[in-house]
Amino acid sequence: MSVQERLGDALYGLGWSTVKKLPEPVAVRLGRTIADLAFKQGGKGVKRLESNYARVVPDATPERLAELTRAGMRSYLRYWMESFRLPAWSAERIRTGFDPKGLHHLTDGLAAGRGVVLALPHLANWDLAGAWVTTELKTPFTTVAERLRPETLYDRFVAYREGLGMEVLPHSGGSAFGTLARRLRDGGLVCLVADRDLSASGVEVTFFGETARMPAGPALLAQQTGALLLPATLWYDDSPVMRGRVHPPIEVPGTGTRAERTSVMTQALADAFATGIADHPEDWHMLQRLWLADLEPRPADGERA
Repeated sequence: MSVQERLGDALYGLGWSTVKKLPEPVAVRLGRTIADLAFKQGGKGVKRLESNYARVVPDATPERLAELTRAGMRSYLRYWMESFRLPAWSAERIRTGFDPKGLHHLTDGLAAGRGVVLALPHLANWDLAGAWVTTELKTPFTTVAERLRPETLYDRFVAYREGLGMEVLPHSGGSAFGTLARRLRDGGLVCLVADRDLSASGVEVTFFGETARMPAGPALLAQQTGALLLPATLWYDDSPVMRGRVHPPIEVPGTGTRAERTSVMTQALADAFATGIADHPEDWHMLQRLWLADLEPRPADGERA
């Protein structure tokens, strides 16, 4: 394990052990202070966030873009402060911390005994939304997590999310898709963050006017199992309550090959994500490359740079 990896693991461990003990107003102020400092330093992630926002709001002036990026970092740190504190939140605090619209799309699908794939972009706090589902709806669900380095950091994330009532599968290894399909055939719920492809098998979509790659998994799972595919978007306002919307289901096209149907469905998913991101760009926490024009050529081993 490198020094950087050990430091990262230690910092996350400190966050989960210390921040959750802080009074909420103190944690909020701490998050804003860290966000503003990171914005002023203008590191690699901050610059990438600003570059991504430039595509979402193409007519933004440099001043507006800087303002949006600062707000984006504050939103990103709000996510982390909430996530560090979530394990210490009461059930009542979780229930009152999220207010989703269009929830009937989800509850009707589950009540019908039909599996549901809920797909989200990196908007606001998807962990809080998941904790709300397990607490308020009393509905367990399965998700996947990207393997992080060091392994101890990945283990922290898995333990954290399992502590919120989620079943967490590793993204790599090849067995996740089969397990997700079984959960859906049993009428279960699968939740996937799906606006950034982590494999070589992603689907090219038009996203804010340019080509990006998004995972095929949500559309393939819906086709293979008959589950509903529901996009969801999240956002913050000036209150302590996170807002959200469950969008209408994305239907499986009646014609075309599996690849063609997958392409159509993934594009529809991208369009729903774009609607939510355009409405609340500062809550989209995309500090990595996303559009193909920004990606470096793939190395020979197939891993993305």
